[in-house]
Amino acid sequence: MYEKKCEHLFEGPAPVPNSSVCEKCIAQGLKWVHLRICRTCGNVGCCDNSPGKHATEHYRGTKHPTMQSFEPGEDWGWCYEHEKILGPFPQPNK
Repeated sequence: MYEKKCEHLFEGPAPVPNSSVCEKCIAQGLKWVHLRICRTCGNVGCCDNSPGKHATEHYRGTKHPTMQSFEPGEDWGWCYEHEKILGPFPQPNK
């Protein structure tokens, strides 16, 4: 189900989130559907089903290649470069 390895995947501890919400959605008055966390820097952004698509926007601006779900009970991630599901990952602390 999940790809275990990816050349873009940092094999370290769960990223430390920079927030518990999508700050860009709040600033823009938007509501998010789900949250994602950047595995490189811990930036929290909304998913592509959300109006802002801020997690993908973060990738496009930084080229940080992997993210993971920031939703309780979800252990998957995504490599933007390879368009592959990654995991399982430990849940980051909120």
